[in-house]
Amino acid sequence: MPGPSATGATTWRSHARAFAETRLAPIAERVDREDSLPSTIRSELAAEGFFGLAIPGEWGGSGGDAQSTVAVLEELAVHSPAVAVLLAVHLSVATTPLLEWGTEEQRATFVRPLAQGRLLGAFALTEPSVGSDAARLSTRYRREDSGFVLDGAKMFITNGGSADIVLLFATRDPGAGRGGISAFVVPRGTQGFSVAQHLDKLGLRGSETTELVLDGVRLGPEHLLGPEGGGFQVAMQALVGGRVGIAACALGVARAAFEEMKANATAEPEDWKRSVVARAFTELSAARSLVDAAASRKDAGLPFEEAASCAKLFAARAAVEIASRGLDVAGRRGAIAWSRPERLLRDARVFPIVEGTTEIQELILGRALVPAPDGLPVAR
Repeated sequence: MPGPSATGATTWRSHARAFAETRLAPIAERVDREDSLPSTIRSELAAEGFFGLAIPGEWGGSGGDAQSTVAVLEELAVHSPAVAVLLAVHLSVATTPLLEWGTEEQRATFVRPLAQGRLLGAFALTEPSVGSDAARLSTRYRREDSGFVLDGAKMFITNGGSADIVLLFATRDPGAGRGGISAFVVPRGTQGFSVAQHLDKLGLRGSETTELVLDGVRLGPEHLLGPEGGGFQVAMQALVGGRVGIAACALGVARAAFEEMKANATAEPEDWKRSVVARAFTELSAARSLVDAAASRKDAGLPFEEAASCAKLFAARAAVEIASRGLDVAGRRGAIAWSRPERLLRDARVFPIVEGTTEIQELILGRALVPAPDGLPVAR
């Protein structure tokens, strides 16, 4: 597989930084203006080995680990968070669940081409009226003959319009709650499966976000991922890993905003700007420590749910705060549409929302830190 021969995070970081500086930096403004990535970007990412990060070589992957993955995502996000998010979703919540939950046949059919970049993956949990409370899904499935029939809609799906396969969640009975949800692998082009609209977003422009519609979509049993009724567990496990990847993307935007802020402060130095830069440096350093800690725990096989929420919560906030104060330091230049400070602020503002909102991360951490008394439910 192409890419660095060593699997260390430092090697992967250098590799990704060179790619981002030479290939992504020159097109960053155009991607934002046109809300579109070059048609060749997928093949370029595949050629660099990025689509196979943290996937074993036996399944067509490039090796590496979580620390390598967050290093690559951060470097890509410095110059193109759209590319970084495309890759993060493909790796964390599309390919990895198939590797961990799939049968040998499913792995052979889907994981290998995903890891080699021949297929692009997406993850479809959110619906037009269901976001953070995933147990309330309304997309339905029913058994028919020897397979399943799915009806419903999904909203805000990253990579949704271009994905070759979508890991999609539906319930057999909304009244059954978590136990009624199953996970399905839906290939692009399946009859009844369509893209209803492409969404025009404030930030992360170039990262494709769509609404998907399922109208009598028929799938065989080979498209069920994990046990029937086990979809909620598949989704939650995928999202924990996904938070680490999205935190790394937010860290990349925070770093880009800091570097822009520092350059603008250096050009016209004043003490208040020095104070702002010092605070931003502290926030950036703390965010990096939390992202690294979450990735390290994942690589060590330790529980990392709380670490992932900490990393995602803080890195997203740091990106917004640094980008916002960076606009102050840039002054009038930063208020110009399409300027880098303005673009970074729009990109940063998306991260407290995606892959579990700030409020959800606080809820996860709060319930872990202050559990309910034995035998009593947590108050909602």
